[in-house]
Amino acid sequence: MRMTPFVELLNIRRHHGHPVVPDPRRANVAEAFRGRPRLAAGNCDGCGRCLAVCPSGAITTAPLRIDLGRCVFCGDCQAVCPAGAIVFTNAHRLATTRRADLILDGSTPPEADSPVTPLEPALRRLFGRSLKLRQVSAGGCNGCEWELNASGNVNFDIGRYGIEFVASPRHADGVVITGPVSANMAAALEDTLRAVPAPRLVIAAGSCAISGGVFAASPALDRMFFERHPVDLFIPGCPPHPLTVIDGIVRLLGR
Repeated sequence: MRMTPFVELLNIRRHHGHPVVPDPRRANVAEAFRGRPRLAAGNCDGCGRCLAVCPSGAITTAPLRIDLGRCVFCGDCQAVCPAGAIVFTNAHRLATTRRADLILDGSTPPEADSPVTPLEPALRRLFGRSLKLRQVSAGGCNGCEWELNASGNVNFDIGRYGIEFVASPRHADGVVITGPVSANMAAALEDTLRAVPAPRLVIAAGSCAISGGVFAASPALDRMFFERHPVDLFIPGCPPHPLTVIDGIVRLLGR
């Protein structure tokens, strides 16, 4: 006898278990997640195989470095390295307030959190309990956009920290930019930021927003926005995990 649709739904829900993350600040991602890489520069013999397969030019050798702002976390470099000089871990706390801190040379252990300098006290008092953000997809593939959307679902619930994505920049305290910023979106991005009341935050989410990603050399981009406006938080990934997003913003707010 076939079960009723309602009973089937109950069985599916029971099979899923308890998917809610109790506290994203202390949560860990699955072992299979590809996060901050561990670099063993002493093992690198300069064969150049990693340089040849990296789609975004994120790797340099002599000495061995990886720019997480350009890295798309594909893992191809690890797969072709015969010496095991590059091994991706599942460390997901990758966000940082300084672009230079996204360049890893192996001196920082992968289990250490990327440094995030909290906002100054006046801004923490202003945004610490209620932060509204307007997301702008500036030519993105929709991967980062999906993960930002997931950060607000019942599993991760970024809203428990008073952080919310809003529909209008007039209601926002800052913008979250995804995508490499195509020339067709450059003016719209400027208009969006201009519509956000001051003081306002600028957050770059995903490798495309931070560096242009695999599209960095494309003539279709116009990234002058980042020369005119300082970025308050860089959230690397392709796309960044919801826990990476939540961890970065919460630490920026001084939590």
